[in-house]
Amino acid sequence: MVLTMVLGTLGVLALAALGAAQLIAVAGDRRRLYAAVADVDGIDDQPLLDRANQRFRRTRLGQFVERELTLAGMDQRPLLVVLAAVGIGLVSAYVLWTSLAPVFGVLGVSIGGIAARAYVRRARTRRLEAFIVQMPELARVLANATNAGLSIATALAIAADELAAPAGVELRVVANSMRFGTDLETALDTMGERLPSREVGVLLSTLVVCSRSGGSLVTSLRDIADTLESRKETRREIRTTLAQAVATGYLVIGLGLSMLFVLNTIQPGSVEAMTGHIVGQIALVISGSLFFLGFVLIRRMTRFDL
Repeated sequence: MVLTMVLGTLGVLALAALGAAQLIAVAGDRRRLYAAVADVDGIDDQPLLDRANQRFRRTRLGQFVERELTLAGMDQRPLLVVLAAVGIGLVSAYVLWTSLAPVFGVLGVSIGGIAARAYVRRARTRRLEAFIVQMPELARVLANATNAGLSIATALAIAADELAAPAGVELRVVANSMRFGTDLETALDTMGERLPSREVGVLLSTLVVCSRSGGSLVTSLRDIADTLESRKETRREIRTTLAQAVATGYLVIGLGLSMLFVLNTIQPGSVEAMTGHIVGQIALVISGSLFFLGFVLIRRMTRFDL
């Protein structure tokens, strides 16, 4: 009961902190928008949070976080993400320290960084999957535009206006790069680096080859559109089939941690006594390694690349 109250209180405090940070960020955006519309120069559109975020973006860590957020399509301030990760890590460390043993507090500190990185990577994966879902439509739009006699650059600009995010956003970046002097191959290669996928690579390679040596681009794009449509259905079926196994992989880690909480609830202080003895430390290291190995093996077996 006490553990539930502690977890609930810490969770509410963490959510309140995140909500307050978001409100401050929204207030700053509204202030800048009003200053831009009203053309008022006297309004202080640089609150403390924005100034701190700008300074953080100049650091190496800030540049790395901002690049990851951009690739994930997340419109968030890098400083807020880092502060959220630190807050989650401190809350996790306090909970594990007080509920299990002081040695688990060190593990709790790293949970914030792991959670933030996993969240950003998941957002990046979802954005890539959303782009792949749009690729059949993208190939058809490009085929129709080139069939009408337009160049590849013009076809990409038209597709950027017609398609929704994330395909429209990525194609708009390519079109803007070409408008400022970047050649087609370099712009498409940069897009391929932002969206690492076999399907994206095939489409971009087709566009580059046809722009170099000519050929029936319309026929190629229509064939690619049909192939991508069938691959999309195959990916959906495989993902549905492996959903249970993927959930099992995460359940393995959760089961190992929950067993420690159950053990400490049945016999208070047992986990702390275990970590204070060499035999208990060896047992925890071995069991933790086995649980982690099981998680890695399940993840490896459920990975698929079409």
